[in-house]
Amino acid sequence: METLLSLEDVAVSEMSNGFWTQRKVLVTGATGIVGSWVVKELVARSAEVVALVLDVDPRSELYRSGVVNQVTVVNGRLEDFATLERAIVSNGVDTVIHLGAQAIVEVARIAPLTTLETNVRGTWNLLEICRQQRDLVQCVVIASSDKAYGEHAGLPYTEDMALRGKYPYEVSKSCADLIAQSYYATYGLPIAVARCGNIYGGGDLNWSRIVPGTIRSFHLGQRPVLRSDGRYIRDYVYVKDISRAYLMVAEKMGSARVAGESFNFSPETRVTVLEIVDKVGELMGCLHLKPNILNVAEGEIRNQYLSSGKAREILGWTPAYNLEQGLGETLEWYKRFFSEQKASAQNEDHRLVDSGQKME
Repeated sequence: METLLSLEDVAVSEMSNGFWTQRKVLVTGATGIVGSWVVKELVARSAEVVALVLDVDPRSELYRSGVVNQVTVVNGRLEDFATLERAIVSNGVDTVIHLGAQAIVEVARIAPLTTLETNVRGTWNLLEICRQQRDLVQCVVIASSDKAYGEHAGLPYTEDMALRGKYPYEVSKSCADLIAQSYYATYGLPIAVARCGNIYGGGDLNWSRIVPGTIRSFHLGQRPVLRSDGRYIRDYVYVKDISRAYLMVAEKMGSARVAGESFNFSPETRVTVLEIVDKVGELMGCLHLKPNILNVAEGEIRNQYLSSGKAREILGWTPAYNLEQGLGETLEWYKRFFSEQKASAQNEDHRLVDSGQKME
């Protein structure tokens, strides 16, 4: 896939419209891969950001970049109604971008209750507060997923397909998505839903995911481990393209073609897990390290990919990065990350030696 927009053009055209200046925006899941980049985008566009953070993670992009020092941080859980209410009301939030979730499929299979509590209860808590604060909250963007669709015989997924998740993570996303639609249909809450494929990019520290896990394995000179047979087909979309997508949805919420609607976001390039591993191996010069294919994946749909036709037509969204460009930037992020981790460990060793605490 060719780059559809000049990256410089994207930055200039989208940062110059002033839409976000002094808007008060709550971002949930602010230390996650998407949340960190969305917060950075909003700060760059002069928004006043309130970041909901479950745990302080100094390794996350939110903290590593220093952007955390430019936002208001609220610590707490999505399941805690009072925390969410305080975050919105006390800070005069007018726009909500809901990214917080338990986002690991395997964790959902092992611990479904935690996943359902976070992803479902967390969503209805947030939307109920927004309903109660209609005079304050003018825009809500909900992060859903291609997993919300469940299994369909015909692909790609389009927005008019039924949401019929079967496994715990899928069900949690189907439910959250439907709750959002219900709050629009019943109360007219200005909501739109974004459904994305597999998001990758710098800042993803969930090593069980294929892109960061493969990069770390190659960095360590090890064979990457695949839970599947490597032939599952997915969309892989770069985090900066998705950050732009969320902001574009919010910017156009005033349109009758956007409020109450759902939008798929995908580069529309179908890629197998093995192809992703090979591309990362090619970029890192590690093609000699062949993947260790376990073929033990459970509770996952074999093929999932999206049509972005609706987002292209109504929002004017197209990806600015192709796979090689996105992976190239991602690799540069991890190079810096691993270098910083190594330097930090060496500094700690020196400190312990100097203090006489290090034992061989």
